[in-house]
Amino acid sequence: MQEDFLHYLWKHKKFQTGALQTTNKETVVIKAVGEHNHNSGPDFFNAKLHIGDQLWAGNVEIHIKSSDWYVHRHETDANYDNVILHVVWEHDTEVFRKDNSAIPTLVLKPYVPLEAISAYQAIFTRSQKWINCENDIEKVDSFVVNNWLERLYFERLERKANTIALSLEQNKNNWEAVLFQLLCKNFGLKVNGDAFYSLAKSIDFSVFRKHQNNLPSLEALLFGQANLLSADGQDPYFLDLQQKYRFIKQKFGLQTQSVVPMQFFRLRPPNFPTIRLSQLAQVYVKNKNVFSQVIEAKTIEAFYDLFDVETSVYWESHYTFNNPSKKSKKKVTKAFVDLLLINTIIPIKFSYSKFLGKESDDELTALISAIPSEKNSIVTKFGSLKVNSKTALHSQAVLQLKSEYCDKNKCLHCAIGNVLINRRI
Repeated sequence: MQEDFLHYLWKHKKFQTGALQTTNKETVVIKAVGEHNHNSGPDFFNAKLHIGDQLWAGNVEIHIKSSDWYVHRHETDANYDNVILHVVWEHDTEVFRKDNSAIPTLVLKPYVPLEAISAYQAIFTRSQKWINCENDIEKVDSFVVNNWLERLYFERLERKANTIALSLEQNKNNWEAVLFQLLCKNFGLKVNGDAFYSLAKSIDFSVFRKHQNNLPSLEALLFGQANLLSADGQDPYFLDLQQKYRFIKQKFGLQTQSVVPMQFFRLRPPNFPTIRLSQLAQVYVKNKNVFSQVIEAKTIEAFYDLFDVETSVYWESHYTFNNPSKKSKKKVTKAFVDLLLINTIIPIKFSYSKFLGKESDDELTALISAIPSEKNSIVTKFGSLKVNSKTALHSQAVLQLKSEYCDKNKCLHCAIGNVLINRRI
């Protein structure tokens, strides 16, 4: 038994409400179950209950056992002074408030029908299942599923916005600096994301800005801070960048101790950090105020144009320093821009709108819905269960569903889980 299930039973009154009694034989009549609280404090606020001959207005706290009140130290917490009813599954001790006044206790177990318990057990009998509801999820109406997925997508955006807010505070409200760090991280992709992010954080954005109009100097700064210019070499371009970086490093007192080493192993050459850093430099040489352009752009085509860059000339015939290769243009692909939109651009547009106190849901929904679904094992598995991802909104949403609900057995907080358990009760 989980407290979440008791919350569900109380919230939806999935029990016999006609003859409720406290452990002291006082009748309980529910006028309002209260507002479900998902943060710290009592579980339900502003409930209205007739207990005995008196109408009470206050909070309701729910536990598996009465003694959990003391396990959680509620008797010392003033936030629980206004609890008017303690709802439990098992009563094993009397409970008192901080002022030693007794709290009426309602044991819910005798009033819950066996069908409700069976439905709960059926949902949570996971065995070897990938998710609890994998045998039933395709029976849920597509309208419910699609609405839930859209809500999950914005829940995922909220989580990313919290991270961006912390970064904004660290960068003293400099949105350009925050965007640079996020772009850098995502240019590194999964393998080098942490390395690229540590590189971005090792450079004060004002220093980066000073070199934005000069591509060789900007590449020298990025490659130098990435510790990719420390080896020996005879290539004129390499030697030129080395010289430029020595000057920049000394002038601005740059340090590289905190920069995570770049990885080349098991990467396709187009994703080598050398190629991605050169492309990132070109983005900032081409676009002088990237953040402003990101905020102003509304369509996916505008973003494809914003990131329509290729490497500098040297990298057309190289993947690593001092090792020539067959000449080829190395442009940022639309598929790569889609990843930037999903992981950087849309989250920062969402965060900036929140910062200004504006709504951006419709614009961002249109933008994320214009991006094809990501392809990964979780998206594929949900597809086999008839939850198909047609757009990146869906693929991001099912990632949120799997990690924050399915994996944590939070079926009772899930719209799909609620539909399925309601059918059984």
